[in-house]
Amino acid sequence: MSWLHTWFGLVCAWLLCLIFLAGSISVFRAPISRWMTAEPALPATSAALPQETVLAAASRFLAGQEANARFWRIELPAEPEQAMRLVWRTAAGATHEAAMDPRDGALLPQPWGRKTEGGRHFMTLHYTLHAGTFGFWLVGLLTMGMLAALLSGIVVHKRIFKDFFTFRPGRGQRAWLDGHNASAVLTLPFQLMIAYTGLAIFYTSYMPGPLRAVYGEQGAARWQAELAERASQAGSAALPARPPLDASLPARQQLGVLLHAAQAALASPARMIMVERPGQPRERISVYGRPDAAMAIRQISSPTGRAVFDGATGAFSSLHLAAGSQPADAAHEVMERLHVASYGGWTIKWLYFICGLAGTLMMATGAVLYTIKRRNKGLGEFGAGTPAFYRIAESLNVAAIAGACLACIVYFHANRFIPAAQPGRDAWEITAFFLAWLASLTHACVRPLQRAWFEQFACAALLCLLLPATNVLTTRQHALAYARAGDWQAAMVESTIMVFGGLLAVLAWRLRAGAWTVPRPGRTAAAPRGYRWRVLGRVLCAVTGGYALATVGAIVLARALPLGGLASPAIGVVVASLLSFLIYAVAALWVFAAPGAWRWLLACIAGLTALAWTLGAA
Repeated sequence: MSWLHTWFGLVCAWLLCLIFLAGSISVFRAPISRWMTAEPALPATSAALPQETVLAAASRFLAGQEANARFWRIELPAEPEQAMRLVWRTAAGATHEAAMDPRDGALLPQPWGRKTEGGRHFMTLHYTLHAGTFGFWLVGLLTMGMLAALLSGIVVHKRIFKDFFTFRPGRGQRAWLDGHNASAVLTLPFQLMIAYTGLAIFYTSYMPGPLRAVYGEQGAARWQAELAERASQAGSAALPARPPLDASLPARQQLGVLLHAAQAALASPARMIMVERPGQPRERISVYGRPDAAMAIRQISSPTGRAVFDGATGAFSSLHLAAGSQPADAAHEVMERLHVASYGGWTIKWLYFICGLAGTLMMATGAVLYTIKRRNKGLGEFGAGTPAFYRIAESLNVAAIAGACLACIVYFHANRFIPAAQPGRDAWEITAFFLAWLASLTHACVRPLQRAWFEQFACAALLCLLLPATNVLTTRQHALAYARAGDWQAAMVESTIMVFGGLLAVLAWRLRAGAWTVPRPGRTAAAPRGYRWRVLGRVLCAVTGGYALATVGAIVLARALPLGGLASPAIGVVVASLLSFLIYAVAALWVFAAPGAWRWLLACIAGLTALAWTLGAA
């Protein structure tokens, strides 16, 4: 367990520090996007047209852009001073957008504000590292490694709760261990919840075996239909009468009438209108309700309402009320809201943010503690190459911790310095982030390590403190101006970054002295013959064998629950898939805890496979 905790923790921490930091920041993705968009104030106007007239103008504009568009999307402003966003996707898959004044329907200059990924960048970075499918699976594997490291850490640290109340600053290695224990124990339930829900959100992607075993290779639609059937009584309502439309005009040109009908049926204001396949067969118009802030605070599962109209006739085709409703896949809804803190209001968001930073600190102190321990007591694990390995490990620590902080603040500066009219500027912002991160790794490899720590934290602190000046120079805005205008979200983004600039400056000041020391030679004990191959075998057995055991175990459970009358096939798939991640984590720990575990693992896999086949035949 000690070996598992140490090495899984170290190897996974080099990317998990960035993943956790990005996840913590993404809790405030909406305020960050608001600050980075830097949307200007609407121009003065003497006209105030009815909403129906403005939506008709939006429909005419969208109709003139693409004859066979895949969809139109009209994002209604949440506040009076915001613009109305018009988004359309062409038949070729290209997405375009424009801005319209919601008061008189006038098109606003382009670009209106700054095209940016904003806080969504941190969310995407959190679960894919911007690496597509490969990054998605890599993050899933690292999350499973984190879950195994957390569970093995509980086993290894026998005095973990006692040590939580002990902190000895200035004691070198002991202080790092105290910090690691305190940050781990304080937020242990949170870290376990975040790791598990991060996997459970994508349970049919990471663990597709139960779904395919019960419903077949292409059975996802049938599974979703059965779940939707169970939720239909709670989530659907009787359809109202057809709205009073002008028969001489298509329904998509009368969005104002549909909007009023939808808002009356949903008993809530709308946030978005979606027209799918406009002017084509199977045209559909959907009006999405705005989330109820009070309900979102009180309930973990709080879906928004939605009204769907037939594009040809304008009649209601379905109506889903928010009050008391459950989505078809309620398990996914609950896991997602638990993971992304979309409940509980700002109090929960700040709590998630602080606990997420504590989790980042736990990983960072663990990675640093490992290198400090080996520096003080070399074990010669890698023979003559041991000093070189630890030099690389410490460079990776610098890039994973200090470099991640530096890349994040570079992203904010890039948002302001890249011209608003620059084509593809949102992609350039993300490129600037990764270039800064790569530069931090290069810098850590060529500079003395203690200087690298100091210089990168000092640079990050300086950039944080200079962000208000950058904002003033590029947009003539600053935190006080945001506060005077009542835009407290943007004001808090800039103020919080300045606070962290001060904290990073203090940290850099504490790191200004010192030098990296070569690990002591220590005593190099001869490893038993074939030891490294046996370690590699256990790692592969834990990763692949554990996944195989979790898959067949979940398949058995998914098939057994309906046969025993304990759940429907659809619910059986959900329960089995969610439990599979716990089976995987326990299997990985078992491989490293028991002698000859791979034999027992193979025997269990074979036995469960036979049982799954028998249940499938039944």
